[in-house]
Formats: sequence, structure tokens, C-alpha cells
Amino acid sequence: MGNKKVFINGCFDILHPGHVKLFEYAKSLGDYLMVAVDSDERVKELKGDQRPFNKLRDRMYVLSSIKYIDRVERFSSEEHLITLIKGYKPDIMVVGSDYKNKKVVGSEFVKDLRFFERIDGYSTTKSIQSFIDR
Repeated sequence: MGNKKVFINGCFDILHPGHVKLFEYAKSLGDYLMVAVDSDERVKELKGDQRPFNKLRDRMYVLSSIKYIDRVERFSSEEHLITLIKGYKPDIMVVGSDYKNKKVVGSEFVKDLRFFERIDGYSTTKSIQSFIDR
């Protein structure tokens, strides 16, 4: 294992090619990629009563099978996320470009904050709505 650590967090409810590109990009920045995943309760708080579509156990299982990801952890609150980041001590945190000029939880504990340009046409929320509308 190398020594440059990268960190990403999110819901990752329904994975799509945009997520895989995010993981590929993040892994290209370092040697070890940790992905932290929101608990089911937290996703429900953030996204509404109809979410998550996939349970935490399943989301973590799928994420752990992706070749770019070295470690998957769960978190249930902002404080829990900060504790994970502090313990992991990442060199780089990667977040979506929609977080530019916004507060990024835990970014004060990383050496470098990078923004990933979202890929047009890919959105978990839009994908779920599309399934519902069919």
C-alpha cells in the first residue's frame, strides 16, 4: 500500500457511470481510496422518506466491489463523519463541483480539497424519478 490517502463521502444510493468516474478520478490522485457512506437514517433525513432506495448493507457491498475503492465505512452524522476523517487523515478529499464556494464538512482536516466536475446526464435523484415516472 502506498501512502497518499484519498477520501470521498456520500449516499451512493443508486450507482451510475458518473460515480464510477468519480472513484476513478479520486483513485488517480493517490494510493488508497476510502469511501464513507451515509447511514440509511441519514439518507432519509437528507433526501426524504422515499430514500434510500438501496439499504446501507447493499450500498456498502456494491461499493466494496469497485476496483478503485480500497475501504468503505459508514457514518450516521456530521460528527461521525468528522471523526472518520480525523482518524483516516486523508491527504486529499474529493467532492462534487457543486460544493465549490460551500462549506465542506471535514475539509479543514485534509491537506487538499479537490472538486470533481459532475458528468452531465447522471444523477441518482433523477434516475429514481425516471423509474417512478415509468
